[in-house]
Amino acid sequence: MNPIMKWLRLPGKVLFLGIVLIVMLFPLYWIFITSLKPSKEIFKLPLQYWPSTISFENYINIFKISNFHIYIFNSLIVSLASAFTVLLITTLSAYVLARHKFKGGPQIMFAFFMTQMIPAFVGFAPLYLMMSKFGLLNQLYSLIILYTAGLIPFCTIMLRGFFQRIPASLEEAAVIDGCSRLSALFRIIMPVMLPGVSATFIFAFVQNWNELFMSIMFIDKESAKTIPVAMNGFITKFNIDWGPMSAGAVLSVIPTIIIFAFCQRFIVEGLTQGAEKG
Repeated sequence: MNPIMKWLRLPGKVLFLGIVLIVMLFPLYWIFITSLKPSKEIFKLPLQYWPSTISFENYINIFKISNFHIYIFNSLIVSLASAFTVLLITTLSAYVLARHKFKGGPQIMFAFFMTQMIPAFVGFAPLYLMMSKFGLLNQLYSLIILYTAGLIPFCTIMLRGFFQRIPASLEEAAVIDGCSRLSALFRIIMPVMLPGVSATFIFAFVQNWNELFMSIMFIDKESAKTIPVAMNGFITKFNIDWGPMSAGAVLSVIPTIIIFAFCQRFIVEGLTQGAEKG
């Protein structure tokens, strides 16, 4: 390639990626500055791309008009409990499907793939009747059960790809040295699979943290609401409380930003490794 053309292509790529980045980040930026505007300035014309007066009244009001601290606590409990449970179950199921050939194994994987093609709302009606019958409505552990069951197929598929990358001789050597299969899995294989395990855990956590439809359907009690349900409450029939809702949106993304900031290396490495085989 002509060196001049190659030199010209680099600024073009940078410009294109810069435009894409601006388009993707602008909604987040607008939500952030809206949360800092006083109520009277939110719809003030002409539009202001930075508030003339920075105000934290929306952040103060969101705790005054709602139990936002309870919603954050509920979301953390549900998301962490479900993510840890999913990780424990799918580690064992993915290990078995990756290491052992048995009758029905391919059919199980096919069934897991098929579940990803079925819209989630198809099962809402029977799930609601079942939860109502067993008295599990308005209970946080009902969300933990539902989220865990919904994430097991996909997370098993993810972890199976990571297990297939690791040579079976590694755990066989551990077994020869006296480890049981289970001990070899958790003491030898899991440290090697840390990027994949981290990526799977974070995927499950974020899915649970952002889930809305099941939360709305199964949770109606104020003390059991999660953040998505609480955010939906700011949208009424005749009005939308943009200020408090923007402040709540900013606060709700902080946990995921922190997780991605600390685990970015594991996420990228884990997703790359999982895509190589499986």
